[in-house]
Amino acid sequence: MKPASAERLGQAYTFLRELEHRIQYLDDQHTHLLPTQDTDLAWLAATLTPPHPDACSLLQRLCETREFVAMEFDALLHERDSRASPDDGGKPSCRQCTATVLPLDSEQAIELLPPEIGRRIQAWCDQGRLKMLREDSKQRLSQLMTRSVQAIESGQCQASAVLSFIDWLEPLLRRDSYIALLVERPAVHQRLLRLLGLARWPMRYLMRHPGVIDELADDRLLHSRFDATEYQEELTQRRQAWQRSGEAHEEALLDTLRRAHHAEVFRTLVRDVEGHITVEQVADDLSALADATLAYALYWSWLSLKSAHRESPRFAVIAYGKLGSKELGYGSDLDLVFLIDDADEPDVDKAAEVYSAYVRKFIHWLTLRTSAGELFDIDTALRPNGNSGLLVSTMARYENYQTGRGSNTAWTWEHQALSRARVCVGPPDMQASFETVRRAVLCAPRDHQALRSEIQAMSDKVRAAHAVPPGLFDVKHSVGGMMDAEFTVQYLVLAHSAAHPELQDNVGNIALLQRAQAVGLLPAGAGQAAADAYRDLRRIQHRARLDEKPTQVDPAEVAAQSAAIRAIWQVVFEPAR
Repeated sequence: MKPASAERLGQAYTFLRELEHRIQYLDDQHTHLLPTQDTDLAWLAATLTPPHPDACSLLQRLCETREFVAMEFDALLHERDSRASPDDGGKPSCRQCTATVLPLDSEQAIELLPPEIGRRIQAWCDQGRLKMLREDSKQRLSQLMTRSVQAIESGQCQASAVLSFIDWLEPLLRRDSYIALLVERPAVHQRLLRLLGLARWPMRYLMRHPGVIDELADDRLLHSRFDATEYQEELTQRRQAWQRSGEAHEEALLDTLRRAHHAEVFRTLVRDVEGHITVEQVADDLSALADATLAYALYWSWLSLKSAHRESPRFAVIAYGKLGSKELGYGSDLDLVFLIDDADEPDVDKAAEVYSAYVRKFIHWLTLRTSAGELFDIDTALRPNGNSGLLVSTMARYENYQTGRGSNTAWTWEHQALSRARVCVGPPDMQASFETVRRAVLCAPRDHQALRSEIQAMSDKVRAAHAVPPGLFDVKHSVGGMMDAEFTVQYLVLAHSAAHPELQDNVGNIALLQRAQAVGLLPAGAGQAAADAYRDLRRIQHRARLDEKPTQVDPAEVAAQSAAIRAIWQVVFEPAR
């Protein structure tokens, strides 16, 4: 629990205990029911420390306290549909308060809303969505709608943001804690409206994981970055808390990982759409978050593995694709390969069984959808022999496959993928062993003409699978798009790494284009122009996906970028045609 939450819960407990004492003193009875007479409520308000000016202010504080405590309770012990007491009928009220806010399903409340918003709320009424709610919940919803309309009128957000807010709120109508949080914290409500007005993908994420809106209450949200050390410390503390309570079982740990990951993704998302971090920084933070989450999933799943035969596994996770090059996006699949080092295993066959069970458990931990949601989709097709191969390979077997020793060897496209692969989790010595293998593969002698032909054939195959409508430019798959830049880099790395060690580092396409120019493999200025173009196209792709729009644009908008990438493609590939 965060220190601020603990302190506020302590204050809430003190307030509730003092109120309990006053209620029991009032009629000299052992009761916990609030009186219904306004005069009695006014007496309670006046005798508290500090005194409240009237019954309304007392009830307002009581409501805020109850909602906060209920929200913290939900965070620890899952969600509830309602916490209304059968004895008190829900929120206490007095005659002076009842007419201050109109319930949202009243005709007067709907008439006060702009027509388009009013029609959305009327649809809730027609479908019976508001019928089962308590009166205080309807009043809170009315407060939120009134405040949302005021945000439109003051220019803080567009009407589209409020409509998105209504869409997001609809499945949460029976979950009082979220509505109460937004009523109690206007700043959170305002930030949420702004976020929903900037892009559509955040709304989808919030609909899947509504609990992350609590992150909007933290003023530090926009002015920090993902901190792996802090994230790992928090996960360690959460597991220790589960252990102290005797409930460190698999379900609790799976949900703990998911909630922590969702919160961090959301923090990055808010900084992104608010313009506080660049596309490259988004990818760096999401990749670092994935690395840290995978590390803890591996650690916890090994501790829970009944067949574990040693204190820590001799096991490494190889990241390919976007995670491998630290270019991860929101919702990206993880391309993973699993390696073990069994050189010092006394019983190699037993070790193979243990690690196979371990990998299956690890994948299950990552892909299972629990009450807290999902973590990652995993693709293991890049392992030796693809989907027909073993799920986990030894380091020696992997090296033989990649370096062409024996009859079973890797294809050129697998070497292309290896150019941006790395160990994202694993012991330091296994990281060094893998990097040695990777660099040996990149530096292997190759027929440059044959390599060009194979990469061109792969490019044609991928492009044919992603047809682009006439008159449009797809930022990734059209000629002169991101894929052409990536395949050009992969050719340069595989053809020239032996002569130019600078190309062996897994530093991303932009840096490798700059290095290729620096060593004379690309004309002066061409590598930098292509790097800038790749960055621009990547930014366009990122923004389009955030707003759930197509990544196909008017060719005139990206004419300069497309020309820059076509220029390096011609330098590298056209002489061979």
